[in-house]
Amino acid sequence: MWCKARNIRYRLGAVRRHGSIAVVERFHRTMKDILRLVVVSEDPSQFEREVQCIVDWYNESRPHMTLNGKTPNEVYHSRPPANEHPRCEPHRDWPRKSPCAKPQVDVDRKPGDPVIFEIDCHEGRSHLPVIRTRRVA
Repeated sequence: MWCKARNIRYRLGAVRRHGSIAVVERFHRTMKDILRLVVVSEDPSQFEREVQCIVDWYNESRPHMTLNGKTPNEVYHSRPPANEHPRCEPHRDWPRKSPCAKPQVDVDRKPGDPVIFEIDCHEGRSHLPVIRTRRVA
């Protein structure tokens, strides 16, 4: 009931069956890989703050295959997914009707228009990248 009220699909794992809870295992792997990159204080409150920061980044900025390239926050908050917006196409001679990665979306403006890639860090943490593209004005 709790999951259904929040539009959350729960997953059941099978005992001794490899990959039965792959999504949860992937999250744990991501968390462990990131925590290996930073020095975390032994102070429990600082450790909790770092873990919460990773969870916030994971939910807001990291697209997920199981969600068709959407982020968990886009799904949970019913926001329009960024991967369905018109895309920037930096190649000038790229045919407009040429397929792109799924989902298929239109090209914004003209192919070959200059694009800026902005690389930021979630809450100033270099191990949590946030990458955006935008057209040059």
